[in-house]
Amino acid sequence: MAVPKRQEGRGRGAKFEQRRSELADAALKTLSELGYARTSLREIAQNSEFSHGVLHYYFADKVDLITQCVRQYKTRCMRRYDSIIATASTAAQLRHEFSLAMAESMVQDADLHRLWYDLRSQSMFDPAFRADVAAIDAGLCDMTWRVARRIGELADVSPPFGPEVTYGIMDGLFQQALLRHCAGDATAADYLVGAMDEVMARFMPLAPV
Repeated sequence: MAVPKRQEGRGRGAKFEQRRSELADAALKTLSELGYARTSLREIAQNSEFSHGVLHYYFADKVDLITQCVRQYKTRCMRRYDSIIATASTAAQLRHEFSLAMAESMVQDADLHRLWYDLRSQSMFDPAFRADVAAIDAGLCDMTWRVARRIGELADVSPPFGPEVTYGIMDGLFQQALLRHCAGDATAADYLVGAMDEVMARFMPLAPV
């Protein structure tokens, strides 16, 4: 059956957005394996159960689809640390459990994180990505800052840096470990746990390193 041409201003209610969300989740595996440069809506359709026409009806182009995919995944990533923040009883516990959770996410969802860094790099060349990348970055910055503030509260110390610098440090360590993991380094996860733990301990002296 032919898919009706998508029209601006129509079908944009909750059901439309729910369908976009479902399609983005279904396409995420293909996108994460191929990356930005090697994908098109047609290629994604060929590797999924959905027709090219269906994807084109719900997404204007691959930029629209990719940003929807990454935004949904990163939103889930940000929420996975909420329970750690809420249940940790000491600063050292929070610091270590957060480091472990970061390493686990890096290993389990390496392709998805790789897609995020691919998208962020593309935003330096393609303005179509910039608003979405900025929004995702802001959410990740807020997440790392909530961790840093809670560590400070538990240890009765003040974070030494503001939100942006704190995020930059943690994100840099995560990306460095991800590069090592993608290159086949079996120690990448242990490196990330140790590096995150050490950096937070030195910058926020909560316990012996």
